[in-house]
Amino acid sequence: MDLLNTYPSIPYLEQRARKRIPFFAWEYLASGTGQEFGVAHNLAALQRIKLTPKMLAGRYEPDTRTELFGKTYDVPFGVAPVGMSGFLWPGAERILAAAAKKHNFPYCLSSVACETPETIAEIAGDNGWLQYYPLKDLADEADLLRRAWDAGIRTLAVTIDIPFGSRRERQLRAGLVMPPRYTLQTLWRVARRPHWAFATLAYGMPRFRALEPYLKSPDEYGKPRRPADFIDGLQDWGLIGRIRDTWKGALIVKGIMHPADALNAVEQGADGIVVSNHGARQLDGAPASIEALPDVVAEVGAKTKILFDSGVRGGLDMVRALALGADFCLMGRAFLFSVAALGKRGGDHAAEILRLDLANIMYQLGARSLADLPAYAPGRAASK
Repeated sequence: MDLLNTYPSIPYLEQRARKRIPFFAWEYLASGTGQEFGVAHNLAALQRIKLTPKMLAGRYEPDTRTELFGKTYDVPFGVAPVGMSGFLWPGAERILAAAAKKHNFPYCLSSVACETPETIAEIAGDNGWLQYYPLKDLADEADLLRRAWDAGIRTLAVTIDIPFGSRRERQLRAGLVMPPRYTLQTLWRVARRPHWAFATLAYGMPRFRALEPYLKSPDEYGKPRRPADFIDGLQDWGLIGRIRDTWKGALIVKGIMHPADALNAVEQGADGIVVSNHGARQLDGAPASIEALPDVVAEVGAKTKILFDSGVRGGLDMVRALALGADFCLMGRAFLFSVAALGKRGGDHAAEILRLDLANIMYQLGARSLADLPAYAPGRAASK
């Protein structure tokens, strides 16, 4: 099968993924929050950004390399952290970490994914990052960050946009819980997806491996503890200052939408920020991430690295964000659609089609390098 022709874009992979993973796993990956206007709004707002090409640019190869936190990556995109990735496809974290090393882009492991920082650092090398949700116990926090550092991870992304768990109704209706409940309905849904079922049997049930050392004791009712029992989203900006004092590597603050928050992050010592509405999974009435980007760039674009997340599905979306002042893009659903669709081949395939798509768009515009891109969004040029 010629994958580049059969599945030439993320939407094609999305269609195949939906047919290969159980209903409850699909609902987790695709869902937003509330009535889910925000998921569609992220996509639609990106589509409204128009780019004006310039012709007769001569003979050239688009230069897609970019420097971020002292390292040069071959492309201006990486894998965003997605919790429970291994639940969506067994071993997804390992697949994506291997692709990140092979194609030289970052893979950011969620602290509530299904593999440990130690495992991912060994596979991804210095392309492995760790995303961190603030833990209630500061001793647990210190231990997790120490483990990541000792494993060789040098970039930490602290997620701040989950002050409280949102009501994701599609997930509730789908009966999605961790650990899974083995009801007749669940077993029937698994039986209808044999690829996922056999892959899970071979790999083992998903677990929160990174946090397992901190989840051992049962709660007061004798039930197993979940990560949500240990995560504390109701923090203030002292969180970033505290982590900055101890984390020696690059520090990113993920979940910025307001220019004032971007400035606070910089003042607390962040090396970068991620403009993101969490894939529209927290507040259904929030602006699209691309709508928030220009004001954030105007506030801190000259002071820090700006990464963009939420709604990116291909090279055109990446170019739109880069043209409006982002330095880098992160994608979660796009990569996981590919892994769910193609299994072990999914990470490499997503990397290749996204790279080719990005280069193609740069050819269409006449852009020789990423630094040229703001010139193709008239009136919206970045203030960097």
